Amino acid sequence: MVYKILTINPESTSTKIGLYHNTTEVFVETISHSTENIAKFASVTDQFEYRLETITAFLSIQNIKASDLSAVVARGGLLKPMFSGTYHITAAMLDDLKHNRYGAHAYNLGGVLADLLAKEGDCPGYIVDPVVVDELAPVARFSGRPEITRKSIFHALNHKAVAKRFAKTINRPYDSLNLIIAHLGSGISIACHTFGEAVDVNNSFDGEGPFSPERAGTIPAKQFAEKIISEKLDINTIALLIAGKGGLAAYLGTNDVREVERRIATGDKQAELVYQAMIYTIAKSIGAAAIPVCGKVDYIMLTGGMTYSEQLTAKLTEYVSFIAPVVILPGENELQALAEGAYRVLIGEETAKEYTPE
Repeated sequence: MVYKILTINPESTSTKIGLYHNTTEVFVETISHSTENIAKFASVTDQFEYRLETITAFLSIQNIKASDLSAVVARGGLLKPMFSGTYHITAAMLDDLKHNRYGAHAYNLGGVLADLLAKEGDCPGYIVDPVVVDELAPVARFSGRPEITRKSIFHALNHKAVAKRFAKTINRPYDSLNLIIAHLGSGISIACHTFGEAVDVNNSFDGEGPFSPERAGTIPAKQFAEKIISEKLDINTIALLIAGKGGLAAYLGTNDVREVERRIATGDKQAELVYQAMIYTIAKSIGAAAIPVCGKVDYIMLTGGMTYSEQLTAKLTEYVSFIAPVVILPGENELQALAEGAYRVLIGEETAKEYTPE
């Protein structure tokens, strides 16, 4: 039987959709949304009708009806901390997403869009491995201040997908491997996976960890506090300095790794130093991720958009290959990961989980 699976991944200025027959890609499309169009809406939730119209218009052009679909699956948004897996979209989940109960982001629209299209097609609607997947070991939750608990917010969808795909290629169960997985994109998340769980990971959403193309990473707390006080910064400005205008964007005025490498090729020594510093902080975080398993790491996996750079992956491999063999799996392939999560449930390989509100 061929299952027709529609995948949806809403991002800040685009909505990515794909159609898969089982896990084979039929098409992938990125629907871009101009800054002007997005600016018309007071909140993320208000964008729902606009995004839905763009999706249905594209599907109409492709002559795809909701009734043709076996499942609709979306990237999960900011929900309560939850275990990894594929989840049924439920009323409780929709309520949390629509009210941005755990934070506002374009990802929150995914479940709402998938639910409506699934109901139109009388088929199941799912989300898979949302960014709030939380499998942290108890010791990893401590921050150093009792009023602040470390959170698990990371690129769980890609982490889990690449781990499971790779495990199949070496005929090993994912939950039998000790892996360090580094997702390297505009944000960076580096996790130690053991027994099938990400037991420690930096909160990439809020800028913790190494600095990245647009995130500041873990910065000296007292110096940053002094800056906040002396410049009387408001919370929105502070958040943007940490995630959005940090990292390469702050040092070099661009978050484009390709542009930085072009500058380096023309002899820009400052660009080279900053770039090498970013790679150095990534390598340090990879090294730290070996601690939960006492250095007994089977593989280090580098994934995400930045891993298309041979310059970056070569230097990282030089730094960390003493820990374990390095495997490079470029890109994010998030739509593919969504289709795989839904397919595992449709064929009975996994059982869809139920979301329960706090």
